[in-house]
This record gives sequence, C-alpha cells and structure tokens, in this order.
Amino acid sequence: MTALPDRLTELVRTLRTHGLRIGPGETVDAAAALEVLGFADRERMREGLAAALLHHEGQRAVFDPVFDLYFPLRVGAPAAPGGDTADLRERLAAALAANDQAALGQLAAEAVDSLGGYGASPGSDGFSAHQTLDRLRPQTLLARVRATLAQGARGAAFTDRLTDDEIRRRIQGFRERVGTEARRRVAERRGADEIARRALRPTADRVDFLVAGRAQLDELRRSVHPLARKLATRLAARRRRAARGRIDLRRTLRGSLSTGGVPMRPVLRRRRPVRPELVLLCDVSGSVAGFANFTMLLVQALHDQFSKVRVFAFVNRVDEVTGLLRKGAADPAGLGDRIAGEAAVTGWHGSSDYGTSLGEFAERHLDAVGPRTAVFVLGDARTNMADPNLPALRRIAERARRVYWLNPEPASQWSTGDSAALAYAQLVEMHVCRNAHQLGGLVARLLPV
Repeated sequence: MTALPDRLTELVRTLRTHGLRIGPGETVDAAAALEVLGFADRERMREGLAAALLHHEGQRAVFDPVFDLYFPLRVGAPAAPGGDTADLRERLAAALAANDQAALGQLAAEAVDSLGGYGASPGSDGFSAHQTLDRLRPQTLLARVRATLAQGARGAAFTDRLTDDEIRRRIQGFRERVGTEARRRVAERRGADEIARRALRPTADRVDFLVAGRAQLDELRRSVHPLARKLATRLAARRRRAARGRIDLRRTLRGSLSTGGVPMRPVLRRRRPVRPELVLLCDVSGSVAGFANFTMLLVQALHDQFSKVRVFAFVNRVDEVTGLLRKGAADPAGLGDRIAGEAAVTGWHGSSDYGTSLGEFAERHLDAVGPRTAVFVLGDARTNMADPNLPALRRIAERARRVYWLNPEPASQWSTGDSAALAYAQLVEMHVCRNAHQLGGLVARLLPV
C-alpha cells in the first residue's frame, strides 16, 4: 500500500504533467488540508485537495479523474456478483428513479466487473467502459424511469420535459461512474501512472486545434485574456531588457583610461524602445479555422504591445478583417461566422488555395508590410494540389522584418499529400503549433521587441 505522502506527491506530479501549474506551496497546503479534514469522508478530501491545488474551476475536468485513480473509492472487484444483464438493468432503473447514489456506485462496479472485461478469462487483461455501456445500454432506460417517477401523478408537458432532462442527467452521471470504475480497475493491474498518462483527457490548452471540440474551443476562448496578460508581462520584460542595449566597446575603452585601462564602468548603446508592427495572415478554411480564430483573438487581446496590428483572412481570396476582429471582441464565439459572412475570403469554390491567396496579398496588401513588421502566417500549407506560389511568399519575406509560419500539423505530415509546408519552410521559419500551450510559448519567444 502506497504511503499517503507518496500518494499525494504522485497525484501532484500527474496533475503537473497534464498542464496544471502546481508548486511546492500548493502541495504543502494540500497536505495541511488532508491533516485537517481527515480521511473518513472521501468527497471532503476531494474538495479540500481541489481547493488547495487548483486555480480555476476549468481544471476540475483533469483533477477529478486523477483523484479517482490515486484515491479510489474501493479496491478490487465488488463484494457481490453482478448477476445477468437483465437483472442489472432492472436494478439500475430502480436506482436511477430513486437517485440512490450509493446504489449507482455499486452498480457501476458490478457492471464493469461482469460486462466490461476483455482479454483472457477469468483474469481479464483490462476493462472497457465503452464495452460495459454498449452491453448495458443505460440510455434506453429513460422511459422506464419516467414511468416509475410518474406513478400516482401526471404532470404537464413542460414538467415532463424537466423530468426527462433530470433523468438524462442521472444517466450521464452513471456513465461517468462506469468510466471512473473502468479506469480504476485497469489502474490496479497496470499502475495509476500509466493510466493517468494515457487515459485522461488533456486540458483545453493542450488539445490539438485540429481535433478540439466545441466545448474545448469555448474554454480556449475564455482563456484568451488570462493568457494575453501573461504574455504581455513577458513581452514588457523582454522590451525592458532589450532597451539596455549592448556594450559600446569604443566608449567603454575610452572611459577605462581614467581607471588605468580597467573597464570598471561599461558603456551601453542605449536602444530606443519601439513597439513593433504585426501582420497576421490566417487561413480560415474549415480544417484550421479554430486555430486561426483563437490566434486572432489572442493577438487582439495583445494589441497594446504593438504600434500597429493588421489581420488578413483567406480561404482562396484575401480580405482584411482587422475591423471585424476589433468590433467583435465582446463576442469571440461568433468571430468565424462574422468573417465568413462579411469578409470576401472565398471565390468560386470553398477550398483553401495558398498560392492564389499569397499572390493576392502580395499584389494588393503589400503596403501593410514594412521593415518593422513581423508577419505570422497561420495555416496547414495544404494547397489542394494548386500552385504554392513561392515567389509571392518570397516577396513578402523580403519586405518584412521577419516572417514566421505557424503550422497546426505535426512535422511528420509536412511532406504528405498536398502539403507544401517543406517548400514554404525553405523561405520562412516554420514552427509546429498544435495547441494553445505551444502557441503561447511561440508568441512569447518569436514576437519582436
């Protein structure tokens, strides 16, 4: 049995690997909370550790399953055998109607034990929540539970809808219990560390832009301003350091004559701090729209760090969307719809065409780029077999201070299919940028000061 301090430190280490910023201070607070709360009430332990370790409510989606792995409700198989599927369904319907949380927990354990095992029997190699739920089909019990609740009383249609919503909520809670139980049983065989690393969803800032769902994109939008504040602090610190300048060797040596040739007081070439200009050129086609929209919102939140910011969007035509971005800052979720509805980013077809878009930008908007301008191109560089138009990108790179290309695809896919990424990478710096965590690091490192 793992000692409690080791279990707590393993919990913290796993949370840190999933992107949660937890330092020694929070860990000490968590240990103090456990000492005060005791171990008799597991849910009090959960809430106490969450209060000590987490910084915002969005981190609960990672914390709760990790807590269940390191502080499980039970060990081993359930004390009583689960019986056949029909019996489990009958008991589950009754527990759902009564909202008996203890019974639902016991039924989840029995269902995983009897229906979720796979591999060699009787000691199966693993347990599957998906297999358990596929065989038990709890979602089909709604009508039976509703009939149980409606016995002796008949409500209005509106009340019936509320009842159905409550039953669905209870069924979803049971499904989550089954998932937790399956992870716990597998963790007993393979170790909690391995399951925590492989079976838990990452935080929203570490989810790939290309596969992020609507809920994860919504959470990312909510994180734009906190991330922008952190990046603004880093950029301001870099700007202060850069303003000190480099050593002026000639003036330093001249000043050292008064100290016998020893350069006691280095003389610096003071730099005049100048805020740079920034241009974003964003592919807003369906495959990478979430990545582009989040980056545009982040840059809009950082606009005070630049003397000028201009944003251009394209699919197979280019149009400036700086005004749309500024006007829609209060409604980040609708940014993509506003660009699609009000900007001319498509021609006679809806597929991305980098060559045509880069050429149009070089012909119509090259005045937006100057010697103080950093240009960020956002997109996967997939040309749909069209001409990549390398000369247009070369013209932009020759005029700009720096050009960076942020690509949401892994580097291993840059030479596959219709990708022209490797050809573009010969002209400008191309960086993998697959999630918000990587984007924040790249912005802090690449933006000029």
